[in-house]
Amino acid sequence: MRRVGFVVNPIAGMGGRVGLKGTDGRASEARARGAEPVAPRRAGEMLESLRRLRAASEIHWITCQGPMGSDSLASSGFPPSTIEIATSPPEVTSSEDTKVACREFEKRGSELIVFCGGDGTCRDVFDAVGRRIPILGVPAGVKMHSGVFGVHPATVAAALDAWLQGFLRIGDAEVLDVDEEAYRRGDWEVRLYGTAKTLVEPALVQTGKMLFAELSDEAMKDEIAEHVKETAEKEPDSLLFLGPGSTVEHIATRLGVGKTLLGVDAYRGGKIVGTDLDEVGILKLLEEQKNSKLIVSPIGAQGFILGRGNLQVSPSVIRRIGVSNVIVVATPSKLNATPVLRVDTGDADLDREFAKKEYLFVVIGYRTSKLHPIRS
Repeated sequence: MRRVGFVVNPIAGMGGRVGLKGTDGRASEARARGAEPVAPRRAGEMLESLRRLRAASEIHWITCQGPMGSDSLASSGFPPSTIEIATSPPEVTSSEDTKVACREFEKRGSELIVFCGGDGTCRDVFDAVGRRIPILGVPAGVKMHSGVFGVHPATVAAALDAWLQGFLRIGDAEVLDVDEEAYRRGDWEVRLYGTAKTLVEPALVQTGKMLFAELSDEAMKDEIAEHVKETAEKEPDSLLFLGPGSTVEHIATRLGVGKTLLGVDAYRGGKIVGTDLDEVGILKLLEEQKNSKLIVSPIGAQGFILGRGNLQVSPSVIRRIGVSNVIVVATPSKLNATPVLRVDTGDADLDREFAKKEYLFVVIGYRTSKLHPIRS
């Protein structure tokens, strides 16, 4: 039996759909806005996928009592004999509980720690064990730019299975530190927090976010913006949702409006009609407007167009807008460094709907698009 630590941050990801851009220090506000837990469901998806693989029976889990671990394992059908309780956290948990748990996992001989959360949880785990134990993240936060996360919960299960069979090596991956308060203000302040050990398999574990200054690409951004502006002028009554990122912000500038850099805004008829919208705000606008489009730009290198940094664009929102009305924009240099586009909406059927297309058109200039592969 291989000893694997397992910890869930119960509040991770709650801020996403309600537009908080993160949950660190804002869990009460997220709940007040109607946010529901994300991490336990994502943990369950990973564990249920793992149960279908042969290596599942080879794991002895070291975990926390309750929602920080044992609840997910028990509800996914892992027998009590394979679950060792290392800590009993309080009802209201904090980052310190994650660190305490991971230190205890190390003391009890964990060979790998699987955590469920976002970049904040990743830093807590890294603070506790450093490079002494490999770590692997089930993506469940609002921001997941570090290079230790699986592409989906199911791919974390696949990576675990491959590791247990001796098919995956241990390698280095960056842990990124994003200033959450600055992020909420629309400022992008990121630094390399450290280098962790993780399982290496590009198809299963995402690379870290590549930050593109793209100073030489300003002309291409101008072309992309002009293309979108022309499209908007042809359909003045259409509702245009502008996703996060500097490329989309450039489009807003060309449209003559201000833009929330790291949020989702709505544009119609020459003006902004919704700023920094959460899921409820987007759905409310969609009730009033049938014809709508969503503009998104992939995260550099990782390729995610949905499910990273824009959780307010929920499966319900995407279905209302329509998969065919999602417009992807990227400069040529950014696209060249992004092997495939990815989606991780939290809805497996919707992810498959995107993946079934195999390729999406990406706007890379004025009236210029390029077919680019997409995977779920």
